[in-house]
Amino acid sequence: MAVRTMNPVQPPPGCSVIEIGPQRLAAFLGIPDEAQGIVIFAHGSGSGRLSPRNNYVAQRLRDAGFATLLLDLLSPQEERDRSNVFDIDLLAARLGQAADWVEDDPETKNLRIGYFGASTGAGAALRAAAEDPRIRAIVSRGGRADMAGRNALALVDAPTLLIVGSRDDIVIDLNQAAFGVMRCVRELAIVPGASHLFEEPGTLDEVVELAIGWFRKHLGDPGT
Repeated sequence: MAVRTMNPVQPPPGCSVIEIGPQRLAAFLGIPDEAQGIVIFAHGSGSGRLSPRNNYVAQRLRDAGFATLLLDLLSPQEERDRSNVFDIDLLAARLGQAADWVEDDPETKNLRIGYFGASTGAGAALRAAAEDPRIRAIVSRGGRADMAGRNALALVDAPTLLIVGSRDDIVIDLNQAAFGVMRCVRELAIVPGASHLFEEPGTLDEVVELAIGWFRKHLGDPGT
């Protein structure tokens, strides 16, 4: 269950603040007119709905016609235990709660669902999608796809785009290995000159363009 609520943190323009699940996880929900689908964000370790990079990506997605849901996957109390930050099963379960909320809410229930995962959040998104046919598309930014586990990777049906920076050598290797295990429609895109966080000028914008193209192809209304 989720409720809209007042929260001391000001949401991004055009977004409302909601709470999801029994943990009352805080989230930002933004729904543009005639939304083509909704993208749920899975943040990396130590991050959450306030992530400046994911909020930038989310704003660009809303501008492109997609609803977005950025949520904290852990409560403040849970974040104090660092082991929870890397508990992929726990994080995947929270993404499932978010998908349940999307399916139940009158404003979002008819929207096709996608995931945008960063770092460890990408592993959680892939693990969650392996058991959830509602997920129609996935984009991973600098993601630890390997953390989903080989069994889960092989079960993912949702078309998946893995985006990695060319200077992120270890994560490139991990994504190439995950790519080889996966059986779904998939692509591996390497952004020239980008490191793990895509802080270099123009690199995050390239991530955005790749993500928008992927979601338009695989998450947008098939009737359009």
